[in-house]
Amino acid sequence: MKQSLFRADMTPRCEYCENGKRLPTETEVLCREKGIVELGYSCKKFIYDPLKRQPGQGGIENDFTAADFQL
Repeated sequence: MKQSLFRADMTPRCEYCENGKRLPTETEVLCREKGIVELGYSCKKFIYDPLKRQPGQGGIENDFTAADFQL
């Protein structure tokens, strides 16, 4: 069974496509197939590149008590 790095509920976006390179404007991508496009654009040539994706910040709970740190 092949494990997918791309979740089924995640929408494809050019900002993390193998064919795209982010431009200094930070709102556009230079695509090999389509030219300059917006970050949220995607086309049928989309190839997921997990190294380009910026994961969201995980939530860390700060509601610790002194009892949490005692043995």
